[in-house]
Amino acid sequence: MNIIVGKNSGFCAGVKHTIDKANDELEKYGGPLDCLGEIIHNKQVVESLENRGLRTIDSIEDAEDKVLIRAHGVSKSVYEYADRNNIRLIDLTCPKVLKIHNQVEDFAKKNYFIFLFGIKNHPETIGTYSFCGVNSYVIESKDDVSPALNLLYSSNLRDVLIISQTTFSLSLFNELSELIMNSLDSTYNIHVEKSICNATSLRQIETEEIAAKVDLMIIIGGKNSSNTKKLCDVASKYCKHVIHIETKDDLSLESVRNFSNIGIMAGASTPRIYH
Repeated sequence: MNIIVGKNSGFCAGVKHTIDKANDELEKYGGPLDCLGEIIHNKQVVESLENRGLRTIDSIEDAEDKVLIRAHGVSKSVYEYADRNNIRLIDLTCPKVLKIHNQVEDFAKKNYFIFLFGIKNHPETIGTYSFCGVNSYVIESKDDVSPALNLLYSSNLRDVLIISQTTFSLSLFNELSELIMNSLDSTYNIHVEKSICNATSLRQIETEEIAAKVDLMIIIGGKNSSNTKKLCDVASKYCKHVIHIETKDDLSLESVRNFSNIGIMAGASTPRIYH
């Protein structure tokens, strides 16, 4: 049996930074420490931190004192509420996500219409969209392009920004960008910001390469992890058999014995210890 493990699998730099800082806070001050939303989409890591005193809250209004902002980032309203109510924020938003927040806010002030590519219910997309202003639209799939363009036309704006969630599908980003640009004539000024994280791009590209060589692809990551689900989608285009697991307990050895070549890739919220 030949097994290929992806070199780009596991924690990305932003997630590692968040987990390390959360551990530092718990080491220095102990719990309880509030975290706004699940710190990362990995049940095992979350449970480990909760056992040390991390408390997951769903709303900033549930905060008691000090609140950790996870790598996905939060909406502008969270910062405003914390400021009004003297809540201390430990902002561990990924620097690349913060950069996008600043970019869309700046372009919105310059009267650009913003097309934000992303999963609509993903916390990163929700946070970023809050900085986009009224002349904006979230595009998750091709079905969203037509209503997004109609809103652009009704705005009478001619400057357009195309930008995306950091963990968005690279191939879908290219496809949707091309579709929008081909729909607009030369009177529009279109700025395309390639904001997909390099770690995400490399992971997706390597998944393609490995999946094309193997009979079975095993993707490790949280069931609610957006970037892990994308890896499954990417792998499925090149490999007939794809399994999504969180831990070794989800994998039946009997189910893999008949495969000669197996590929393994993990999402950005999966520590190396799990693969």
